[in-house]
Amino acid sequence: MKISMVSEHASPLAALGEVDAGGQNVHVAELSAGLTRAGHEVTVYTRRADEDQPDEVTAPGGYRVVHVPAGPARHVPKDELLPHMGEFTRFLRSRWERERPDVVHAHFWMSGLASLMATRSLGVPVVQTFHALGVVKRRHQGANDTSPAERIGLERLIGKHAARVAATCSDEVFELVRMGLPRSRMSIVPCGVDLERFTPSGPKEPRNHRYRIVSMGRLVPRKGFDVAIAALRSLPEVELIIAGGPPEDRLAEDPEARRLLRFASDLGVADRVRLTGRIARADVPALLRSADVVVCTPWYEPFGIVPLEAMACGVPVVAAAVGGLTDTVVDGVTGVHVPPRRPDAVAAAVRRLLGDAALRDAYGIAGSDRARCRYSWDRIATDTLRVYERVVPAAALNDEETG
Repeated sequence: MKISMVSEHASPLAALGEVDAGGQNVHVAELSAGLTRAGHEVTVYTRRADEDQPDEVTAPGGYRVVHVPAGPARHVPKDELLPHMGEFTRFLRSRWERERPDVVHAHFWMSGLASLMATRSLGVPVVQTFHALGVVKRRHQGANDTSPAERIGLERLIGKHAARVAATCSDEVFELVRMGLPRSRMSIVPCGVDLERFTPSGPKEPRNHRYRIVSMGRLVPRKGFDVAIAALRSLPEVELIIAGGPPEDRLAEDPEARRLLRFASDLGVADRVRLTGRIARADVPALLRSADVVVCTPWYEPFGIVPLEAMACGVPVVAAAVGGLTDTVVDGVTGVHVPPRRPDAVAAAVRRLLGDAALRDAYGIAGSDRARCRYSWDRIATDTLRVYERVVPAAALNDEETG
């Protein structure tokens, strides 16, 4: 099958941890690699964000990445990309008229908009994965939401015209149904985890305190790192490592990093909080394994890849009961759910786990088993192919089988 992935702002080649580079980048990269391993021809279209990027490159996973000229060849915040989607669409249409894919899989709402416009006269089905919904972002961020005003209406339109929506979690399905979209045209396909990299056995990063909790993600307020910091007041002998954001030597320039460090200082826990900045993907497993507990405390979370990586490493998770975290983390089995924005609940859950090594081990083993049984990228690729097979014309599938 010829598969075109469209991910307008989230390149599968991007360095993770900075603003606009996170779980979607991983999802597109790993899913594309999994589909390629399964024998399919995958091309990812993403916006050119650097003049030095080649027109096309073959990624380590074996799929092609095409850098689409749309807007200036530099980083542009994703919430400012909508005016450039016309140019993005024209490029896609021109390419697909020459190299017609069997299916287009759009990631994020602007990718869906461009994909639907580009395929309008081509008869190519579009599968849509939103990764995040404007209505949820507006609910939680209010006046601080920087999304274009058109986003929510366009997402509803995209959902109605896509051949199928591949939601990443059950909470997203509920939100889409509330938006008036038919449940009958939705499938749930979660994110996955690299089970060769994220394993319970392996090196652990050294630590300086008796206990360690780790949080990880982009340094943006909605990730709720301040909740984990506030929980430290009730957790003596515990250090908190926060990984993500710009490289360590640029943390002083980052407003969210400065805010978090000021907050820790005001609470009197700054000596037990360390911001590492962005760390290499190869170093993430060692950091996760060094933790007694991984803490994920976002205001909201469309999916959340960090809890899954922690589970694969055999580390129990304390997670806010929001979004995709309610699917991946099984309360009382692989970790603990806590109400969002409740440092006291986080502290109580962590304290219970730190006081019971057997319980930590049991949650860790169960988490590792769950990650291996449900969330391998090959399993996610297979689930995604089933979605494609529901919308790709039978003639195209027959051509693949006989070819």
